Amino acid sequence: MAKPIEFTDDNFQNEVLQADQPVLVDFWAEWCGPCKMIAPAIEDLAASYDGKVKIGKLDVDNNIQTAGAFNVRSIPSLLIFKGGEVVDTIIGAVPKSEISRRLDSVLS
Repeated sequence: MAKPIEFTDDNFQNEVLQADQPVLVDFWAEWCGPCKMIAPAIEDLAASYDGKVKIGKLDVDNNIQTAGAFNVRSIPSLLIFKGGEVVDTIIGAVPKSEISRRLDSVLS
């Protein structure tokens, strides 16, 4: 079963911006309650979209360069990348069904 990938400042270019499939990045922090609320949904989505969408998490406290580069000011922030560009942004704790709907629209 696929698990979310851990994205970092060091691997972001290769894992996200140069990916050959869409990528969902969950910008989060350990102290963030809403981030913990959506964590199980992110885990489930990583398994159900395995092979179609790369799904991972980026800890904003440990990777401030990347979080700053994408103007992440609120967490959780979910950015969907396709072809190295942000194609959708979801801010806040939203239901898994909403995240899934947004991923499906990027895939179609």
